[in-house]
Amino acid sequence: MQTARRIQQLPPYLFAEIDKKIAKAKAAGVDIISFGMGDPDRPTPRHIIERLQSAAEEAWTHRYPSYEGMLAFREAVADWYRQNRGVELDPVSEIVALIGSKEGLAHISLCYVDPGDINLVPDPGYPAYSTGTLFAGGKSFKMPLLEQNGFLPDLAAIPSDIAKQAKLMFLNYPNNPTGAVAPKEFYQDVVAFAREYDIIVCHDAAYSEVAFDGYRPLSFLEIDGAKEVGVEFHSLSKTYNMTGWRLGWAAGNAQVIEALARVKGNIDSGVFSAVQLAGIEALRGPQDSIDAMQEVYKERRDLMIEGLRELGWRIDKPKATIYVWAPVPNGYTSTQFAAKLLDRTGVVVTPGNGYGEYGEGYVRISLCVEKERIQEALQRLKNAGIRYSE
Repeated sequence: MQTARRIQQLPPYLFAEIDKKIAKAKAAGVDIISFGMGDPDRPTPRHIIERLQSAAEEAWTHRYPSYEGMLAFREAVADWYRQNRGVELDPVSEIVALIGSKEGLAHISLCYVDPGDINLVPDPGYPAYSTGTLFAGGKSFKMPLLEQNGFLPDLAAIPSDIAKQAKLMFLNYPNNPTGAVAPKEFYQDVVAFAREYDIIVCHDAAYSEVAFDGYRPLSFLEIDGAKEVGVEFHSLSKTYNMTGWRLGWAAGNAQVIEALARVKGNIDSGVFSAVQLAGIEALRGPQDSIDAMQEVYKERRDLMIEGLRELGWRIDKPKATIYVWAPVPNGYTSTQFAAKLLDRTGVVVTPGNGYGEYGEGYVRISLCVEKERIQEALQRLKNAGIRYSE
């Protein structure tokens, strides 16, 4: 049977390939320490779990939910933005519930991209931006995220003829995979650029609540004029350790939200109502779990960075996210170095080129591993004589 061309063009999902390699090593008896997936290893806070349990006992939650998300959930999201970012949103017209933010990021291209149209996509970047573009028949124009630019795209380097054709611009700060953060001035430039070229900005803010050392990431929607040109995608996954629950939202420009809700209404049947009720509890209930998790990740970040520095890496501490973006030693590609770590130490990291052409030369290290295992992994690298060399 012949698959569609879009499927033939689709690369294997990055983590599916990593999982295969891990499974093979485990079968050979290797004690694997995996820094691959960005999947929080601590449980969802207890009060959220209990709300899901009680909500699941309510028979009405077992029926089809509303496509755009229950109003009570969208009101909780609007309250969260008002209290945490000083942003006013209409819960009826400017917010739509998502089955995790990945789903919305993948579907948004179906709203605006016709075959042959162009999206501006960061490279390295989360794969859903480019695959969603591909599924809509569009083309991705890569915006390189380079270390010398603070891993921010150079808007001035985008050719005007490309900008005039572009439909969407995907951004993600705090950034996966680089851990970079964006200043207010950059977002202001983005709003001006989007206005000039009539581009819709799609900001992925999944890591906005994982930040350290007093740093508070901005919401794109805090910027004057942001709602005129775009939307922000968010998720409860990283903030409340709810990756498997699949609950998020898109918020911002009412026309974009309406278009996304229309696409979703024809593709899926919404988020399980009991999960939405648990999401309301997450947003409106005790927030001390966020501070506690930030401390956990900070301790792990510091331990990893200090250990890598002892092994020769000159690397700064990221201000946010659950990742360390580390250059590979001279003489290796990202894939070669990741393979060497797995073969010689049983330590798994993600090759940077899995996030795009400009991710070559780096590996991503997830901090979703207990500190004792981080210490053990660093000791394994030391014992194997693995050091950084330029």
